[in-house]
Amino acid sequence: MNRHSPLPALAIALVAVALTGCAAPQAPGTNAVPPVIQHIHSVAADPRGEDLFVATHGGLFTLTPEGAITGPIGGHDFDAMGFTVLDDALFASGHPGTQTPAQLGSPNLGVIRSDDFGESWSPIALTGSTDFHVLTAGPDGTLYGIASDGVDLLVSTDDGLEWTRGATLSAADLAANGDGLYAAAEEGLLLSTDNGATFTPIADAPLLYTLDAKPNGSLAGVGTDGALWSQNTEGTWQRLDALQGAAQAFTAIDDERFIVVDDRGIVQITADDTTILAPAR
Repeated sequence: MNRHSPLPALAIALVAVALTGCAAPQAPGTNAVPPVIQHIHSVAADPRGEDLFVATHGGLFTLTPEGAITGPIGGHDFDAMGFTVLDDALFASGHPGTQTPAQLGSPNLGVIRSDDFGESWSPIALTGSTDFHVLTAGPDGTLYGIASDGVDLLVSTDDGLEWTRGATLSAADLAANGDGLYAAAEEGLLLSTDNGATFTPIADAPLLYTLDAKPNGSLAGVGTDGALWSQNTEGTWQRLDALQGAAQAFTAIDDERFIVVDDRGIVQITADDTTILAPAR
């Protein structure tokens, strides 16, 4: 999920950070040079194991638990402004790179899909016309997005082939669980229980600009106060670690393990430890 926001109050938190490179540890005696990552838009768990997908300005990369970064996967250099994983399928949106095949769309990718974990991509909807800066998938397979050229929520219930308009929504991020679709908005945390047609505010929630649903259905995100927040299954929020700078990207890997991209680089946060998986440089 991408973290670019149309909200004036949150804009500085979403665009102020630029991770200009992530250096993975290299084995002694090798001449391997880690890839340079210009900007990270999203991070997501690879459903095949412990690796992470890192969606960037220059393609999709893989990050291992040991901190090794490889990519871009398949040599694809498109700007993955929006990215999400649904079961074993990857969905992305954004802009073509210099080596991106013309059939994926220009100047916008629309919605593209990979069924081989990023090795190849196919255009499936809105080709050339739209790029999503927010893109997420719900547990029932519904896809939700907000395009860069509008504030209407777009909803797809058929794996991204057809999209319908939902509520007019100025949201920095979206996350879905069994209760419905949540939006991190300027006015606070909002919930839709009618597939994005309408939203109502959630009381006593922190003001967030990134948002994700944990496997147990509760939420987590990064607040405008610069801290990581986690919700328990009863709905109570707890303030956890403070970040260093604003969050470029955020995801909840499991109920107590989070990945955030801030001034330090790509950082894993658990209840017991904070680990820099790939340092900024």
